[in-house]
Amino acid sequence: MDAYLVWALAGLGLIIVELLSGTFYLLVLGVACFGAAGGASLGLSFPGQVSVAVVVAGAGTYIVHAYRSRNAARQMPNVDRGQPATFEAWIDRANGLARVRYRGASWEANVEGDGELEAGAPIYVLSSHGNTLRISKTRPA
Repeated sequence: MDAYLVWALAGLGLIIVELLSGTFYLLVLGVACFGAAGGASLGLSFPGQVSVAVVVAGAGTYIVHAYRSRNAARQMPNVDRGQPATFEAWIDRANGLARVRYRGASWEANVEGDGELEAGAPIYVLSSHGNTLRISKTRPA
């Protein structure tokens, strides 16, 4: 199989995975693979192809990071912020890790501030990170 075809298939695969994740970084890597495929079709050696991919990936990653940093204030606010939840139990009290009831399901949560909570106590969501919540006894402003 020709090198340009391998690079193009890798780029296509990364772009398909990007469509499922939505982070834009895999899109940058897919475009970098297409750049390396272009280099391969022009007759560049393998180190040259890799160099093209690295330069395109580095530039694209910087552009995406800079764009996200500039527009952080205009991004959609966290929809969970300020929502009530119920404290269930401690998982690891020393590290502030607890189990809470939120939206009808049991979630892991990092407790912010004072760790004096009892089962059934009302708490508030500060933010969510994947499947872990950040919670507090006081409602955020």
